[in-house]
Amino acid sequence: MNKKELEKLLVDVKNGETGIDEGIKMLSELPYKDLGYATIDNHREIRNGYPEVIYCAGKTVDQVRGIAEYMITRNNNILATRATKEMYEALLEVCPQAKYNELGRVITVQVRPVEETESYIAIVAAGTSDLPVVEEAYETARILGNKVEKVTDVGVAGIHRLMARMDFIRNAKVIVVVAGMEGALASVVGGLVDKPVIAVPTSVGYGASFGGLSALLTMLNSCASGISVVNIDNGFGAAYNASIINKL
Repeated sequence: MNKKELEKLLVDVKNGETGIDEGIKMLSELPYKDLGYATIDNHREIRNGYPEVIYCAGKTVDQVRGIAEYMITRNNNILATRATKEMYEALLEVCPQAKYNELGRVITVQVRPVEETESYIAIVAAGTSDLPVVEEAYETARILGNKVEKVTDVGVAGIHRLMARMDFIRNAKVIVVVAGMEGALASVVGGLVDKPVIAVPTSVGYGASFGGLSALLTMLNSCASGISVVNIDNGFGAAYNASIINKL
């Protein structure tokens, strides 16, 4: 429930269009709902602008399905990250409109319309191996109501590919750069644009990349200004921050 829906509920109760008992029930669950295995933060969207997101890793199929089923009763759009195909198939039983991005391991359910921004987020990726993180970021940004454009496979090993797309990248309001190996792409992009850059290190690379730690340290030590860095493989976190910036 967002602010507008809360205001409408109060008006409807006052005008007798919604029964008092029904209104009390909805308001009683406004702070949170205890499902036993999860406590759903129903107040999240009113505080932060976006409903709670389901992080599926470590949860059972039944738990993910139960959380999503309840959230839909609150008229919430659903974003579930790190989800398996089995979880998606279980969700289809209660949410026929659910969609699954298998590469990004993301389930989305659009319960109510999302008004897309005119400005766009550009997601720039170094290589095809980084695409799972790109897709997680893409689905996150879209369900949060952003126009999103992807520029992929433009890593520094063939930097002319990046230069051919720079006009398009510069016109974005905020740029998410996804790169593994040594993670140099974020520094290159950061030195060429006047927009905020959110860097996402990925766990792509050979042994000395230490599962993305090498790219993380490179991005944290970038000499290009205007770069912020999220955790390894955290496409969701990057897109969430990008969405906040894109809607300022």
